[in-house]
This record gives sequence, C-alpha cells and structure tokens, in this order.
Amino acid sequence: MRILVADDDAVVREVVRRYLERDGLEVVETADGPATAAVLARNDIDLAVLDVMMPPPDGIDLCRAVRSGPRPGTPIILLTALGDEDDRVIGLQAGADDYVTKPFSPRELALRVASVLRRANPPVVEEEVLRSGGVEVRRAARVVTIDGAPVELTAREFDLLIFLLAHQRRVFSRDELLAQVWGWSFGDQSTVTVHIKRLRAKLGAAHRIDTVWGRGYAWGRIDAEEDNHAD
Repeated sequence: MRILVADDDAVVREVVRRYLERDGLEVVETADGPATAAVLARNDIDLAVLDVMMPPPDGIDLCRAVRSGPRPGTPIILLTALGDEDDRVIGLQAGADDYVTKPFSPRELALRVASVLRRANPPVVEEEVLRSGGVEVRRAARVVTIDGAPVELTAREFDLLIFLLAHQRRVFSRDELLAQVWGWSFGDQSTVTVHIKRLRAKLGAAHRIDTVWGRGYAWGRIDAEEDNHAD
C-alpha cells in the first residue's frame, strides 16, 4: 500500500518514512501544499498523512479538497503542532479520520496508520446488510444508502455507523466509543462528538442517533426510564 507523508520538516518525513517502511508500506513524500495536491490528484495512494501547518494549501484545506473530490473516502491522518482542542476539532470537521499531535511517537503514528488502513480495507467476508428505517448498510462492500441513494462516509464515520447499528438502543459513552470504534484506550473525547455531528449531518433526517444526556449516544430512541448502558 502507498502512503503519502506530507510535511515541510524533512526530519519528520524521514523518521515517519522509516517506521512505515518497516511495516511493509510504500511511502511518497512531499514538503508543501502544491506538491501534495498534485500527488492527491493522481488518486494512487491508500492513505495520506498531512501536516496542518505546511506551506499552503495546508493540511486542513487539502483534507477538505479530498472530501469534496473524486475519492472522498481516502483515509486521512492529520499531523498538528496545535494543542488547542478547537484546532483539533477543525481538523476533524474537515473530514480527517484521525489526528496526531506533535511532538509524537513515530511508532504511535505507524500504529494509527495501520489501524485506519485495517478499517478502510476489511477482509472480504460474506455480505451482511444492516437496516434501520431508510438507512441500509452493506458491511463488506462498505456501502451506505438512504432510500436507495448512496451516502459518502469516511472510513471512521462508516465504522461508527456500523457499530451503532449493530448495537441499537444501547447507550455508549464517548470513552466506550473511542475504545470500540477507534481502538483507543486514550484520546480526546471531542473526536467522538465531532464524528457524531458529521454522521448526523450526512444521514440527515434518516439518522436515529440519540443523545442520552450524561451517558452518551445510542442508535434508536432511549426512554428515560430505560437503562441499557453497555458494560
């Protein structure tokens, strides 16, 4: 698989490249926005690691361009030196599947890359179809439709939808969703909040994602007296 690593710091690119190549991945490097946009336009990469602060167009703008382009499902991980939660939320709202804050462990980034790739390219299995109202999800093909019309989701949005549909009318906290969907034992809970918001927006009136105040989220209405909280 081909991974694009875009960062204006040559040392960062070199370290990340060595770790990814150890995992058997092919790496393409770029140092600024225009060169990165040219690689993305070729549509021949499997995942992009984009620095938020490189010379423009920066990682955020490039992420938005991918999500509105011919391959909107291309997995994207953002690298950012910005520690403020609002800055991370902007990246997630732009459509990033994941983000890593600098300074970071190269091995952690390599593990995040492997995790996103696994979710974006699951093993071929017998097709399973999940339905709720007008929403239909073909799990193996990773196709979502609403009343027959296709809906474009990122890899992480798809994983979140599948998990909620497979556990309807059960409440999951943000920490539980981070563990079950992202595979993280740590992380910023705003990641879940942003993905829930984006998923609701893309599914429109067909979504059935309930917010259970003080507890979390569930697919399907949860009555106040019910206690379906997952252990």
